Amino acid sequence: MKVKKMAAPLGAIVEGVDLRAVDDGMMAELHHLFDEHHVLVFPGQELTPQQQKAFGLRWGELIPHPYAGLDAHPEIIELVNRGKRRDVNQHWHTDMSYNELPPKLTMLYALQAPEFGGETAFANQHLAYEELSDGMKSTLDGLLGVNSAAGLARLYGEDESKASRALHPLVRTHDGNGKRAIYACRSFTTGVDGWRREESKWLLNFLFEHSVRPEYQARHQWRAGDVAMWDNRSVLHYAVHDHGDEARRIHRCQVVGERPI
Repeated sequence: MKVKKMAAPLGAIVEGVDLRAVDDGMMAELHHLFDEHHVLVFPGQELTPQQQKAFGLRWGELIPHPYAGLDAHPEIIELVNRGKRRDVNQHWHTDMSYNELPPKLTMLYALQAPEFGGETAFANQHLAYEELSDGMKSTLDGLLGVNSAAGLARLYGEDESKASRALHPLVRTHDGNGKRAIYACRSFTTGVDGWRREESKWLLNFLFEHSVRPEYQARHQWRAGDVAMWDNRSVLHYAVHDHGDEARRIHRCQVVGERPI
């Protein structure tokens, strides 16, 4: 196994590993790398949906998506390039923070990748928290963010009144490495519990902009056969749509996490 950093803020590329045949010793090492680098990329994989799910299950229970999923594999959704106007992932977010138990990790497997563009960007929320002033850290301590899937339900033509909603700390403690991280995103965090809308707006807008500063970021350029997994407890991500009509087909699965604290 060879490990090389993707960028200074976060991320590592792990070569020489066949995800279809990972033993317990290798899994322990991968858990350590995951807590350290927050994003892991495994090039050159050949996985069936069942094999992708099997590797995902080594990390925990898989989560079906509320509005999408393959018929034979509801834990996997297929992401394809339907054009920039129909791309729903062109925004910084952490996945499914509107769940009481949000996913601890997301895993993507690229079946087709564009010749150019189509990168996924990542932002390290441990670094974003560490760079806050002591005064801002004190302000955020104990505050809960309101997270809602209403916008997502609207996008899929579902009933917004039945959309998932959850309260989570704006700063959470990572249950793997014990570090603090900002836990808020423009897509799903709609307010601060107990605050008026106008009061919430200025604080959240600051966090949304601060948390994705370039010095916290890394990007991955996809190739067919790549598996990328990232830590939703400490990372925001963004699907960059700069690949026009180039083919991009990816299978996604997610592993349930602990309740944020």
